[in-house]
Amino acid sequence: MAQQSGENTTDLIGDQKNEKRDNNNLPDFKLSVKLKYVKLGYHYLISNFMYFMLIPLILTIISSTAHMSLHSVHDMVQISMDLVKYNFVTGFLCTAVLVFLSTVYFMSRPRKVYLVNFACYKPDSARKVSRELFMDRTNNLGIFSQPNVEFQKKILERSGLGQDTYFPEALIRVPPNPCMVEARKEAELVMFGAIDELLAKTGVKAKEIGVLVVNCSLFNPTPSLSAMIVNHYKLRGNILSYNLGGMGCSAGLISIDLAKELLQVHANTYALVVSTENITQNWYWGNDRSMLLSNCLFRMGGAAILLSNKWSDRRRSKYQLIHTVRTHKGAEDKSYTCVYQKEDEDKKIGVSLSKDLMAVAGQSLKANITTLGPLVLPMSEQLLFFVALVAKKAFNFKIKPYIPDFKLAFEHFCIHAGGRAVLDELEKNLELTDWHMEPSRMTLYRFGNTSSSSLWYELAYAEAKGRIKKGHRTWQIAFGSGFKCNSAVWRALRTINPAQEKNPWIDEIDNFPVPVPKLTPITS
Repeated sequence: MAQQSGENTTDLIGDQKNEKRDNNNLPDFKLSVKLKYVKLGYHYLISNFMYFMLIPLILTIISSTAHMSLHSVHDMVQISMDLVKYNFVTGFLCTAVLVFLSTVYFMSRPRKVYLVNFACYKPDSARKVSRELFMDRTNNLGIFSQPNVEFQKKILERSGLGQDTYFPEALIRVPPNPCMVEARKEAELVMFGAIDELLAKTGVKAKEIGVLVVNCSLFNPTPSLSAMIVNHYKLRGNILSYNLGGMGCSAGLISIDLAKELLQVHANTYALVVSTENITQNWYWGNDRSMLLSNCLFRMGGAAILLSNKWSDRRRSKYQLIHTVRTHKGAEDKSYTCVYQKEDEDKKIGVSLSKDLMAVAGQSLKANITTLGPLVLPMSEQLLFFVALVAKKAFNFKIKPYIPDFKLAFEHFCIHAGGRAVLDELEKNLELTDWHMEPSRMTLYRFGNTSSSSLWYELAYAEAKGRIKKGHRTWQIAFGSGFKCNSAVWRALRTINPAQEKNPWIDEIDNFPVPVPKLTPITS
């Protein structure tokens, strides 16, 4: 799948092409040590520009002070008397206006949103599915043609998924039983498991939760999944509950954005966000290859996140939500249909992944970072991007678009673990290192594509490795049907001590292979 998708991609950012340099072209300046230090000096100059501007001001103040010292005591007393002559009423009115404007400012400021804690569901070992077991169940079903069995085997070998991903029990047993009852069991197991752990971590009582947002793209029963949670935990009657469906793998960040907006309106409350996907009833039982891809990539998982707008929660919270940026390309037909649920020729329902998926994802990412960049990048990077843009658009210079260095804005990157091809393209085009990509690749290897919850398994990985320090910024990026690209930016409020955290990685992180081992061929 990774290779097939890669062959049909366009460049993720702008119009870049992967062409080999020849001897007549300019050398690779990124390898130039001198240029490296020139750029570092440039960033330092721009970042500290305001401090350099203070130097003339300080010199002017010193000069003025020296000049004032030449006046006599009588002159200084006369200046003071002139100042007292100002009208008292004018001074009072100015003070009143200042107080009024300050009050309006503080009342209209957005409420700060804190992430108190989060929990990722880790299924028990009985639900582990090795690649050999997956192929055994696939082959023995007898519904797939032999070429399509080999096709799925090839995809699985290139997918980036390891030997310990999880499937719901209904799909593991022989024969499988993908019914509504089993789908509800999967939903309850994942959602309640994550929420129970979250409430235990935070000590928050269910009755204190004022906002509930649940997202699950393909499984939308009646009553809804949010109603299922309300009933199980006996949440209060005036809770604001929302159930988001059909919004794909990026719905987790849409849920965060919705909860953020609700917390701006409703003061002094908690918002519970639950992100999951349900695959029991969404396994594809046909022979359309574009729909077989999801069988090989998606796995069982979910996450629960507790947000707060209470100032008193700041000290115990892990992160503060800084920005959310949402980009929707659904107005374009190619984007709208690239991830599409439909029936095949035999009336079997599945999710079709278009060969244009990578190109569409690239364009969506480009639009998203164009909005996000000015909010997070240092001024030095924004100037370089602006100059390159003007040179190309206004003067028709044949230059590549400047790719901002987002490593100057973020310490950590959580990129949706949709598949190895997606991660490869983002690593290349955002010029990230293996270290930055490690949480995403490890999540894909260990848990597979858990849809909207994958970002939280990635953040949990970074915490388990002891990487999160106070003040660090994390960029979460997710893609989803529609087509959408969404971002969330978090700032760590404290250093995370992995020894004090319950985490899906914590029991195995010390022995976990780094980097991700190369996948061996499936032997059975």
